Amino acid sequence: MTWLDVAPDSPFGVANLPYGVFSVGDAAPRVGVRIGDRVLDLATALNDRVFAAPALNPFMAQGPAAWASTRDRITELLVDERHRGVVEPALTPLADARLHLPFEVGDYVDFYASEHHASNVGRMFRPNSDPLTPNWKHLPIGYHGRSGTILPSGTPITRPNGQRKAPDDAAPTFGPSRRLDIEAEVGFVVGAGSPLGSPVPVGEFAQHVFGVCLVNDWSSRDLQAWEYVPLGPFLGKSFGTSVSPWIVPLAALEHARVAPPPRDPEPLPYLADDGDWGLDLAIEVRLNGHLVSRPPFREMYWTPAQMLAHMTVNGASTRTGDLYASGTVSGPEPDQRGSLIELSWGGKEPFALPDGTTRGFLEDGDEVAISATAPGPNGARIGFGEVTGRIEPAAG
Repeated sequence: MTWLDVAPDSPFGVANLPYGVFSVGDAAPRVGVRIGDRVLDLATALNDRVFAAPALNPFMAQGPAAWASTRDRITELLVDERHRGVVEPALTPLADARLHLPFEVGDYVDFYASEHHASNVGRMFRPNSDPLTPNWKHLPIGYHGRSGTILPSGTPITRPNGQRKAPDDAAPTFGPSRRLDIEAEVGFVVGAGSPLGSPVPVGEFAQHVFGVCLVNDWSSRDLQAWEYVPLGPFLGKSFGTSVSPWIVPLAALEHARVAPPPRDPEPLPYLADDGDWGLDLAIEVRLNGHLVSRPPFREMYWTPAQMLAHMTVNGASTRTGDLYASGTVSGPEPDQRGSLIELSWGGKEPFALPDGTTRGFLEDGDEVAISATAPGPNGARIGFGEVTGRIEPAAG
């Protein structure tokens, strides 16, 4: 319990303490922690210049011991009222703060870890064969994306141009995407990197990953469908990927840890996951303010620990600020699908919004907001905030 006037049911209480980067007025961006509806300026409160940086990277690079001791210090400041004189001058109302991209992105990898999502897509595009490819249950499938277009929440998304070719078209055409989509995902931020040639075992996940955020991997399904054979996603994905402004530390998610679903067949030994790093995150997707989906992250077939282990098993290095995302989160029920292509079944079954309109894919002006919470101690909920974006017309 904090001495601050934070509501007992706030998803941003002392059990959470997510990190972000904020600025006020013309001041330079710096690192803060959210508590209730305020931001605590850590450079001031902790008298530590590492938090005066415009990104979390210098702090994350200090490693797990520093992460733990800093969290303890912040908690003490907010729980013991004797520190009121230090804390109060360092607090800023959230409404007065401008939020920035919380970390400098190194490399970006996007996975495809939901069996329900992969099966839905397989049924749509390979109706006469097994919905899952033969390798899917043997390894976490992923691709390397473009880190330069990782965007802070709230950044407008311009509808991409590119080549598209429907199956019955004689030749490809060029123009704005007609099948613009979302992907509700969860992202994992590497704090402590690993050297070239040194795989990260599943059991060392928490020694390397600093925290968790929300991701919307905007996707152009028509550009993607034409270009992805034989090398996978390219222009249909690289135009924009949005991340939430708050990074929830792994330490705040101990009560959200769950066992992953049963695996059949058993994965190879380097992917054996005995650490219960499935996470019980309840995600909500809103389109123009209307709730359209509730994807459950606990249903993910591959855990973030397995993703990191597979990403590095060939000796690939990681570095502070690397981001890898889960891929679309979908559950077994129709209202748990984390993309519009699933919700509208490839556009063939448009879904209705309360204002009387229907959607198969995104229209110009549409606004998407993805949020999530997780269980915390003593019945508390841990909040992730939102990742938002609005679709702007194509350029040219």
